[in-house]
Amino acid sequence: MATMKDVALLAEVSTATVSRALMNPEKVSITTRKRVEEAVIESGYSPNSFARNLRRNESKTIVAIIPDICDPYFTEIIRGIEEAAMENGYIVLLGDSRQQKKREDSFVNLLFTKQVDGMLLLGTDLPFDVSKQEQKNLPPMVMACEYSPELELPTVHIDNLTAAFEAVNYLSQMGHKRIAQISGPEQATLCHFRHQGYQQALRRSGVTMNPAYTAYGNFTFESGATALARLMSLPETPTAIFCHNDVMAIGAIHQAKKMGIRIPQDLSLIGFDDIQFSEYCDPPLTTVSQPRYEIGRQAMLMLLERLKGREVQIGSRLLDATLTVRESTAPPKC
Repeated sequence: MATMKDVALLAEVSTATVSRALMNPEKVSITTRKRVEEAVIESGYSPNSFARNLRRNESKTIVAIIPDICDPYFTEIIRGIEEAAMENGYIVLLGDSRQQKKREDSFVNLLFTKQVDGMLLLGTDLPFDVSKQEQKNLPPMVMACEYSPELELPTVHIDNLTAAFEAVNYLSQMGHKRIAQISGPEQATLCHFRHQGYQQALRRSGVTMNPAYTAYGNFTFESGATALARLMSLPETPTAIFCHNDVMAIGAIHQAKKMGIRIPQDLSLIGFDDIQFSEYCDPPLTTVSQPRYEIGRQAMLMLLERLKGREVQIGSRLLDATLTVRESTAPPKC
């Protein structure tokens, strides 16, 4: 059987460097780590990592709880998490909670039984009931995507209010006065912020908000289509719609075509997130671009800092969002 010395000879490093690369990969350069990994594969060396991690009371595994793994919004976030984890010798378990308490409990048990070292939350809610004071004593956790002010957890996200304001303000500057919105779930924190941005942009342009111009969906294609049909059946139809995510916006485009409504000639649409589909739908969707890969990566790096026992500031770490203009928006016809 190959030994650590065989790996060291193949990688042209010392056995101490091999040990560091396998046990504390963050302490060696990426180039050296790659040489060691290739030497391990070539030699067939098989370190007893499970026993080693048990001695150190580590699993080298984290769990990421995702509200809906089928939602394309999460793909780049997961990629950012996994790549940062792999660079540091960790693996990631993906927990699709489907927002069901029983499923969330099973993932939480992994953390409290020390089968995983930490947890990333990609939704707004804590998957267990604890007071604000008790949150300070929780195992290592970081929130990604959604900022919840009442939770005492480090968070990586964007400024949803400002991003929504800029999207709706862009429509106002094009001359739109009848601007509707297709919101996500009414109870979702990020939707509250996006709704506030929508309101502030209307106020800035001197437009009185029409309550009938808000339709609620659940971030799915179907709910976007249903909301579009409702808004376009109003006595005075909107000339533009701000959607709280791209999936609902694409569903709205599909429904508009079925109703004979041309995008953007008859109706302008703006989405949110900049998922890959948004660039390839017909017409390509104007949308708010979130740095989704970087959200995932930064959240994982922040969790690693906590796992190393370093102090991480509670609260939000804001990343920039930008408006990406494509072909689904145009000035109103009249």
